[in-house]
Amino acid sequence: MIYSCLLAVACINFKADQTLIGTAMNLLATAAATVFVRAMNTAINPDNVSSSIQYIQPKKAFLKYIGGFEFNWFMVMAVVLLIASWFVLYKTKFGLRLMACGENPQAADSVGINVYTMRWAGVLISGFLGGLGGIVYITAGVSEWKFEMGVAGFGFLALAVMIFGQWKPTRIALAALLFGLFRALSNVYTGIPILAALKLPSTVYNMLPYIISLVVLAFTSKNSRAPKAEGIPYDKGMR
Repeated sequence: MIYSCLLAVACINFKADQTLIGTAMNLLATAAATVFVRAMNTAINPDNVSSSIQYIQPKKAFLKYIGGFEFNWFMVMAVVLLIASWFVLYKTKFGLRLMACGENPQAADSVGINVYTMRWAGVLISGFLGGLGGIVYITAGVSEWKFEMGVAGFGFLALAVMIFGQWKPTRIALAALLFGLFRALSNVYTGIPILAALKLPSTVYNMLPYIISLVVLAFTSKNSRAPKAEGIPYDKGMR
């Protein structure tokens, strides 16, 4: 949330282009994380200048085994956040005002809604959710992470999921399951007889989420309907 304040200040207060600022922040995030982790490792051991952190024991706190099934508490968190996001957006005054500021901020301002405050709230919430997504990404599959690797473009893949989901929580959830299915294949395809018989390299399965996103967006982006004021800096003087 703190990091997302940079985006809010630049794009809401200074009316900068959010695509350019977002790209710069993505590049900065990987570099900054690498610097911080190396500093922490060096403070513990002066000879350790790596950008890696092991979290074998902390990871186990999120796992629970039910029979032969590995259950992750992040799964519950995802369902709870999905229900909460739907309820907040469509059943609360705050959510309706937030959507109004994304569709027609001038109209929202004319009835007394503070557009700047609502947009700040939206950016902070997105920063919180993005942070959770990052934690899930590095803890769900492995017990060690090299922060200089970044997240292999999965933040942009999340944008594809949002576009495919038409900016609606339930559709986004279904789209995320679709992309997640193809992402998971790279880890479990050897246990599926039909896929194992194909003898395809694991890199092919690693490419699937990105290939699927290109195919899906090619057929659906024409009919996608984004909020009308998305990415447009708000000018109080315009009507």
